[in-house]
Formats: sequence, C-alpha cells, structure tokens
Amino acid sequence: MKLVRVESLEGGISRLVLARSEMHNALVPELLAELLEALHQIAADSSIRAVVLAADGPAFSIGGDMRRFQRELNGNLAAYSARLVGKLNETILALIDLKQPVIAAVHGVVTGGSIGLVLACDLAYLAPQAAFKAHYATAGFGPDGGWTTLMPRLAGSRRAAAALLLNRTVRATEAVEWGLANEVVDADDLQAKTLAAARKMAAYPVGTMRAAKALLRNNREQLVLDLEAERSHFLQLIGTADARAGIETFLHQFHDYPDSADR
Repeated sequence: MKLVRVESLEGGISRLVLARSEMHNALVPELLAELLEALHQIAADSSIRAVVLAADGPAFSIGGDMRRFQRELNGNLAAYSARLVGKLNETILALIDLKQPVIAAVHGVVTGGSIGLVLACDLAYLAPQAAFKAHYATAGFGPDGGWTTLMPRLAGSRRAAAALLLNRTVRATEAVEWGLANEVVDADDLQAKTLAAARKMAAYPVGTMRAAKALLRNNREQLVLDLEAERSHFLQLIGTADARAGIETFLHQFHDYPDSADR
C-alpha cells in the first residue's frame, strides 16, 4: 500500500497526501522515499503549476516513528537513523528546490522532524487544532527537520530556542504570529482554502512564480550545511544511553502512541 498518495487535480495542480494514517503519518524512510520520488516526478512535469502537501488521519505527521526506533534498539540503530534523517533532509531540499510553489494544508499536530515538511513549503495554512512541538527533550534526540535552521529563519532564534529547550507547544494562532504559517483556517474550509491558493498561483505566469520562489530561497548552500549539522548531532546522540532510555520513556509516557507492523 502506498504511503504517499499523488492526486492530479484540474488546473495543473498536484496534491501529495501523506497516507500512513494508522501511524499518524510517523516518518519512516519508506514514506520519505515515496514523497521524494513524487517530488522528482513533479519537478520533471511542466504541466504541473502548483503543489499541495496534505495528510490523511488525525495528525499531519508525528515525526520519526518511535516504534521503529524501538525495534532498532537491538539492531543497527545508527544506520537506520542515518537513513531516516538523510532522507528527511533530501525531502526538505527537494521541496525547497521544486520550481513549482508548494502549499502545506496542516489539519493536525506536527511533531519532531516533520516540521521540516511544513517549513520547506512556500505557504502554509493551519486548522485551529494544528500545533508544532519538538519533543526532542522527551526522547533525548538531537533536533532534526530544520528546527535549528528553518525555524529560526522564520520565527527568530529566541522563539526557536523556547520551542526546543522548553519543549513548548506552538499552537496554530501563535505559529502564524511567529511566521511559521500564513493563516489559521476553519478545519472544514482548510482544503478549499488551500486549493484556491494553489489555483491562483497556477494561473499566474510560470516564470514569475519560479523567479519569486528561487529568490526567496536564495540561501540553499547554508541550509545544506545546517541540515547536515543536525544529522550529525542526531547520529551522535542516538546511540547514547539518554536516547535509548528516551525511546522507552517516550513510548511509556505517550501510552496511546499508535502501533502497527513495519508499514
């Protein structure tokens, strides 16, 4: 079963939907590989003028799959983590590099590295119940997904520090105030609002859209270095006793964390 659904809509719009809903779209390398492949296909298709990134299920995405991390404790946790964060960084850069504008439709919570999928989009609309939370302090992991690079660029270093070091929940209205999203939209209207924005951008001249996006994201080289620094610190910490204990503590604390097989 596909973990990312690709929908072709009228007017040159492609809609990418995270479809690992029974796991609240927790990130695994397989999901990120599918999303990355879809982005590569869109990049090569000149008929696509705008992209929407959305998700099925109760959450947008709850970050790295802690059940998979738990299963890797007796395997090669470092190799799995390197693959996961590496794929996440590739996907973030693919979203940023995509010539077509991308809009995130965020209907629920976004935790851990999944924030990078939202912050790498050009626009983001949030339902009132949407929220961002790091959870690295709970798990004993290093920040990934752009918490230390994309978030400070949009919200400022003090706000990013509060979100990370205090494990503070950033709710939808506050996320807009911080510059992490554009607007809070009633949940029933979120998809319509997002599609309307996509159609509006798709109707504008392609060259203008591409130039604006490229100029707004003109610091790619530094971003690559920053994301790699996050990956390096993540791998340094993932093998420590704090991280290994943190996985079990996290799953015990959040006893309702979803469970499934490897999917």
